[in-house]
Amino acid sequence: MVSVNWSFPTSIRFGVGRIAELPEACQACGIRKPLLVTDQGMRDLPITVDALEQLRGAGLGADIFAGVQSNPTDENLDAGIRAFKAGGHDGVVAFGGGSGLDLGKLIAFQADQSRPVWDFEDIGDWWTRADSSVIKPIIAVPTTAGTGSEVGRASVLTNTAEHVKKVIFHPKILPSVVIADPALTIGMPSAITTGTGMDALAHCLEAYCAPSYHPMCEGIAIEGIRLVLENLPLVYQDGSNLEARGHMMSAAAMGAVAFQKGLGAIHALSHPVGAVFDTHHGMTNAIVMPTVLAFNRPMIEVKIERLAAFLDIEGGYEGFLDKITELRAMLSVPDKLGSLGVTPDRIPEMAKMAPNDPTAGGNPVELTEKAAADLFEQVI
Repeated sequence: MVSVNWSFPTSIRFGVGRIAELPEACQACGIRKPLLVTDQGMRDLPITVDALEQLRGAGLGADIFAGVQSNPTDENLDAGIRAFKAGGHDGVVAFGGGSGLDLGKLIAFQADQSRPVWDFEDIGDWWTRADSSVIKPIIAVPTTAGTGSEVGRASVLTNTAEHVKKVIFHPKILPSVVIADPALTIGMPSAITTGTGMDALAHCLEAYCAPSYHPMCEGIAIEGIRLVLENLPLVYQDGSNLEARGHMMSAAAMGAVAFQKGLGAIHALSHPVGAVFDTHHGMTNAIVMPTVLAFNRPMIEVKIERLAAFLDIEGGYEGFLDKITELRAMLSVPDKLGSLGVTPDRIPEMAKMAPNDPTAGGNPVELTEKAAADLFEQVI
């Protein structure tokens, strides 16, 4: 596997063994007392312990905050900020999957802001309300290959009072340095490999289908889709395949870059489900994906035919849909959200939330409350 440095969309140190550069990366960003932010499941894993020991061994006053849920909440953020201030930290190492990365970025962003985090929701130019001068430096270390949050300028946070996921945006939420070491993903359980990988696919696919004009992101999305379709089966079958793991890390980052073009109903349905039932985001995306593709068919069929031709998939739109269905079956993705504990009694509530989700506007077909309810009926 190659070892390279990329400067797009931020500084990315990609390659096996690059985690050894974490202390130097902190020093380059002016971080002397980093707070390593991750989730509880990651806290005692060898890769996390090793990273913390590296930081401390380099004389950096590092500590760890692991109070992150699978769907991070405002309560997690408040606790993280308290830990950040109590320890006198001056920067964040966001470490782990999407939850740890998203919350770590928000701790660095929000710690010294004077306004509540909801004032910076990704609506219009709300991000300009933030005081850019007090945002702390961020280093991101992904240990999964899914969300691409390590190269994102936003984080998703659940508002516990409203039970709604909201997207917080600011250009400086983008980490200054990313260390993308495929070796860190070797220990991922197969279910997490599946969920995160399908999340990367959802990002790329929805970005490709979004009707807005952004040819650079569309091109990135196409290659990301190819990388997922070719490499996700490989890492599912053999989690030690470092080359395929590396390609999946690339695809995850590409998806997060590509969805600047837009997302859509896959995410607009998935976010309410995650907020209400605390389901795994990527697995939720995987379950609703074929149903949303069918819903969008009138507006995306020609584009999907072109995509299928590029990927050497026969049968145009139908052939591509069959490919997605076959991939889900091979990865043991459930057919229905009920397998994740989702119950139909909450459909009216979630159907109201879905069209108001910030991702809904990127869907090629208008997602109304009725349409969302019909889609939920099909997938629960």
